[in-house]
Amino acid sequence: MAVAHKSAISVGLLYIPVGLYKTTKDISVSFNQLCKDTHERVKYQKICPSCNKEVSSDGIIKGYEYEKGKYVTFTEDELEKIKTKKDKTIHIEHFAKMSDVDEIYYEKNYYVVPEPGAEKACELLRQAMLSQKKVGIAKTVIGTTENLMVLYPAKDGIIAKTLFYQSEIQAVPVAVAKAEASQPEVEMAITMIDSMTATFDPSIYHDEYQERLRQAIESKIAGKEIVSADTEKQNNIIDLMEAMKKTVEMTRSNKGLA
Repeated sequence: MAVAHKSAISVGLLYIPVGLYKTTKDISVSFNQLCKDTHERVKYQKICPSCNKEVSSDGIIKGYEYEKGKYVTFTEDELEKIKTKKDKTIHIEHFAKMSDVDEIYYEKNYYVVPEPGAEKACELLRQAMLSQKKVGIAKTVIGTTENLMVLYPAKDGIIAKTLFYQSEIQAVPVAVAKAEASQPEVEMAITMIDSMTATFDPSIYHDEYQERLRQAIESKIAGKEIVSADTEKQNNIIDLMEAMKKTVEMTRSNKGLA
């Protein structure tokens, strides 16, 4: 697995060289865009309108448009020069309780892997945070973006979770009036939740739609027609209490507890 970003955790006088590695991989089916008439793959070319020629990656630089049609340009070296030593590290600003960070702020996850010789310092930090149920609130620059992140102690290591800034979080688009719920309804909802409670095991879940999509591709290749996969009957239960009771009965029946 290739390292996504090389850096170091800095907290006070502690300096821990680490690499950040992506925690996930893309397993989705990808489609190419084709011409409807010829089924030829559509190509995307980077064309300079003045030169009227395709521009290679080596011939492209970053530019900021400060007025319409006017740009200031930057080379990668120039962008690197404006980074401070603090920018180049994952600098822990302070520690906070795990529960202090609302889930809505989490964006991406990275494995934090210590460089050779930094394993003990990284492990000490992990154990100390985990024992106190605390996380490190940190900042670092990746590319041209300063990222706010949480260093989260996990069972086997530290996870760097990048966060959205407050200014990036949008308000709820529609105001929702708080509905009244009776005590019997709440109790039935609790019973329903209890009946469906089980230990979370991520290994039992998989992308079922991707499986059907791959089967559809195989069918297409074999010259077969695509048939509808939606064979479930519509649920006509509209009464909340009845719906919850039926759910409890169905769950217990599936578990052999009926």
